[in-house]
Amino acid sequence: MPNKGGFNLRLDVPPDEDSLAKFLTQSGTFRHGDLLVNMDGIRIVPKTDADAPPPPIKPLDNQISLADVDMIKVIGKGSGGLVQLVQHKWTNQFFALKVIQMNIEESARKQTAQELKINQSLECPYVVACYQCFYQNEAFSIILEYMDGGSLVDLLKTVRTIPEEYLAAICKQVVKGMDYLHHEKHIIHRDLKPSNLLINHRGEVKITDFGVSAIVASTSAQANTKIGTYHYMAPERFSEETYNAKSDIWSFGLVVLECATGKFPYPLPDEDDGWVNYFSIMETIIEQPPPCPPSDLFSPEFCSFVSSCLQKDPKARLSAQQLMEHPFLSMYDDLHVDLASYFANAGSPLTTL
Repeated sequence: MPNKGGFNLRLDVPPDEDSLAKFLTQSGTFRHGDLLVNMDGIRIVPKTDADAPPPPIKPLDNQISLADVDMIKVIGKGSGGLVQLVQHKWTNQFFALKVIQMNIEESARKQTAQELKINQSLECPYVVACYQCFYQNEAFSIILEYMDGGSLVDLLKTVRTIPEEYLAAICKQVVKGMDYLHHEKHIIHRDLKPSNLLINHRGEVKITDFGVSAIVASTSAQANTKIGTYHYMAPERFSEETYNAKSDIWSFGLVVLECATGKFPYPLPDEDDGWVNYFSIMETIIEQPPPCPPSDLFSPEFCSFVSSCLQKDPKARLSAQQLMEHPFLSMYDDLHVDLASYFANAGSPLTTL
């Protein structure tokens, strides 16, 4: 496995046959297909020989474990668990520790296993890095890269709207991340939204949270499930039709428009009822024309970029590779936009420690 941020994954460290047997057989091991996780780390074994121990690999230094970190504070909560800020005892480096309580339902097991496998396979500067994963006491502990600026949701609470020149710099990074996921790894994120785009004090923007992502056989392969946040779902995902990576492009277009205008592009229902809201949003997205930015408030390049994402026919949407060539992403290059200063001026959670 690649070395991420100076720490090596413990899956590279089977020290001897006795410990390997313990990893494979002890009651504290989570197993799903070729995925094995326990308190010592995570391991992927070949599907054709899932019952056999993986071949021995030379131990490596700089292994990170839960005993190496101090808990600082909770920085996020969700239905499946929470995220804590932790600090490495020896290097003082910060990490995000995502704790997922294990659900006995098979669907939850599959979803969690998928996220763990995707996390282990990714190595991209525009995707939040996963350093290690452990399983103990019926919970997963995933050590992730800490993005000290929070998410785009946190940024929008402070700035309300993001000016075009900064939005172009943000979009450039997200599109590169999507290009990597879609065209190199054949992964559909399926839940792109402002809270899943994280920022830091270096001006970096990265995609996170692959809990509902799908791995497809090729760039043109399709999926057909409805998991994800329905507000940002593409029209084809509400129907019985299959969909592909272009569904992420639609979600991204809504995120960009929301960042520019300071509000979700579609009117939200007043009723506090999940099913009512779901069907109301579904009907609006399917039946109504796609939203667009006011042409008198934004540049033609920006309006064209958003329109290229928010086409109801997925075949009419640009791919991530094609979006990389869109003029909006380069029109402010001569301004040498400083996202690091922009994010810092908006405030960082790290300063509140």
